[in-house]
Amino acid sequence: MAANILRLSLRLSTKNTGIVTRNTGLKSSNISRTTQSRTAVSTSSGAILPKPDKTPFGLIRMTAVVVPFLYVGTLISKNFAALLEEHDIFVPEDDDDDD
Repeated sequence: MAANILRLSLRLSTKNTGIVTRNTGLKSSNISRTTQSRTAVSTSSGAILPKPDKTPFGLIRMTAVVVPFLYVGTLISKNFAALLEEHDIFVPEDDDDDD
């Protein structure tokens, strides 16, 4: 696992330095990396692709997603806090404020 992460970081660092360094000669590795990063906006023949269709993401959709998950999260945390208090694992102390 650690070896895979090290290989990935080395591969990414060599990719970044290959693009940033000056081109002192025709190196096929630098050219292939440059064309690979541009295929998202162009075809293999070099034509520019049209802009992708945008799906409107309105306030109603955002609310319809966020509110139920916030509610479910509060229910889970409330029930877990009650379970911890019931089994005397965590009982909050009652502080007497004598101001």
